[in-house]
Amino acid sequence: MNHKVQKIGEIGTLLFPVWVSLGATLSFFQPQWFTWFSGPWITYGLGITMLGMGITLLPGDFREVFRTPLPVLAGVVLQYTVMPISGWAIGILLDLPAPFATGLIVVSCCPGGVASNVITYLAKGDLALSVSMTASSTLLSVLMTPILTLLLIGKGVEASIGGLFFDTFQVVILPVALGVVLNAYFPRTAKRIQLFSPLTAVLLITMIVSSILGAGKDKIIQSAGMLLLGVICLHASGFFFGYVLARILIRKTKIARTISIEVGMQNSGLGVVLSRNNFPDPLVAIPAAISSLIHSLIGSLLAAFWRKSEPID
Repeated sequence: MNHKVQKIGEIGTLLFPVWVSLGATLSFFQPQWFTWFSGPWITYGLGITMLGMGITLLPGDFREVFRTPLPVLAGVVLQYTVMPISGWAIGILLDLPAPFATGLIVVSCCPGGVASNVITYLAKGDLALSVSMTASSTLLSVLMTPILTLLLIGKGVEASIGGLFFDTFQVVILPVALGVVLNAYFPRTAKRIQLFSPLTAVLLITMIVSSILGAGKDKIIQSAGMLLLGVICLHASGFFFGYVLARILIRKTKIARTISIEVGMQNSGLGVVLSRNNFPDPLVAIPAAISSLIHSLIGSLLAAFWRKSEPID
């Protein structure tokens, strides 16, 4: 029975881009199916998703960071330089409306997303390295995400400074830490939860994305072209520069692919929560919602391409 549940969960999780695409499409035609999932539900949904990530980790996984520090360090540094600079620059170059430019910066300053581990697995990348980078960038996000966001949006944008720090801690650090503790001290319970947590995370992220898109569909339609272009450029920049710079620094194709995926895929759910809770304009959350769809599609295409071509080193 457990094996069947696990198999269904794995298939459902691998179809993540399909569920997000389906939810995003339906949200434009039947927004009421998703907009009820708002307010605290979005915060709780992300918290449960991050708990699911934490419950797959053990304290020993963090020791791996110190055993192979250079790839992890390179990935995390690129995560918090390439993406924030790209988000800031793209907003200016495309002359995006202030709420969308701000939202693009918020999501660009977020840590790597849980979906990056799935895409790395599909791309035959270094899964252990991917998990280490996601865990490291997630722990650092409690400081890096609010600081970089506030630095790049400038003084002209109204934001809750304390809220950015508190929300990052509340919906990322606490659930991940709880998950690690459960896995370390209550392994049997953790194993049962792990059967359901990946698919649950996928469905919750789909609901978060669809809720935000459904609520803001009129404004999205007005700026659809430039907004979509901005989000595509942001993630394309992350995947491209993540690969090129990692290839220069590490000189190993498999590691460069893994870092590319990690840099190009953000924790868009965190971007939604931070935007919703700490900026007065609800439109700030829309780039993060679109981001979840775009990085999943680009990542899936890259994974399909890389899966067919084995690294030569």
